[in-house]
Amino acid sequence: MSGATGLLRKAFAEAGVTGRLHALDIDSGAELDDGADRPVVTASVHKLCLLVALHRQAADGALDLTEQTECPAAGRTPGPTGLAAMLDPVRMSLRDLAFLMMTVSDNTAADVLLERVGLDAVNATTAALGLDRTHARHTFGELLATVRQDAGPGGARALADPHVIGRLRALDPARTNHSTPRDMTRLLRALWRDEACTPEHGAAIRRLLGLQVWPHRMASGFPFDDVHVAGKTGSLPTLRNEVGVIEYPDGGRYAVAVFTRAASPAALLPAADAVIGTAARIAVDALRAQPARNTREGTG
Repeated sequence: MSGATGLLRKAFAEAGVTGRLHALDIDSGAELDDGADRPVVTASVHKLCLLVALHRQAADGALDLTEQTECPAAGRTPGPTGLAAMLDPVRMSLRDLAFLMMTVSDNTAADVLLERVGLDAVNATTAALGLDRTHARHTFGELLATVRQDAGPGGARALADPHVIGRLRALDPARTNHSTPRDMTRLLRALWRDEACTPEHGAAIRRLLGLQVWPHRMASGFPFDDVHVAGKTGSLPTLRNEVGVIEYPDGGRYAVAVFTRAASPAALLPAADAVIGTAARIAVDALRAQPARNTREGTG
């Protein structure tokens, strides 16, 4: 795998980012590690942990996913998509809120669900699954509030200043929601093997991950009609992340977690987005080249 690691580092450097990656063959256990145990800021990737906690509570009978929830127009968590960008009151089910949270990364939907599920329950879920280095410190609204506070009176324009970027608590894993690439692939593997939830709820989670609308990161590395990519992105100033599972028509299933930080504070960096797909492809190609790929039989 050393050759693949060199390719990964070259790709990250050419895109102007530092990267952390873990890739895992879900069935054979073969893996590729490049900084997989380094703490990383999850940003919206942590919505996956919330989704799992939601479905585990539903499986236990603690809530009904069809339960209707009111979302008034006032007081919504900021964001450019979903309920966060809408102007009128909305009433919808918990499972439809989850749909918005995962497919378009709706911050308001996430915080409505988080109020129902509880931050402690999210952390209890990751702990129960053995994700010892994964922890949520605050809601998504609270996370964004730290960005506004740390940016100061300059507001969003101040986020172009590297000195301001350097003081953002939201970019420090020790002071915000965090995980490691290895923890995230471990979670994905558990979801695809129906070990994190009951089969019914695992299937519902996998469906939502497969409906994510963003094609510019991990999915960009797999432009094939017969290869399926299901994932969850996460973004903050200079940070671009995605975790997901790539499924091949021959039955190969690969969990990949890529976390990057750009040297430039620019909001639009197409190369930094695309390198997530490039890195995932390098990692999956390396895993598929392993001998275990040629002997897989009867895996589910």
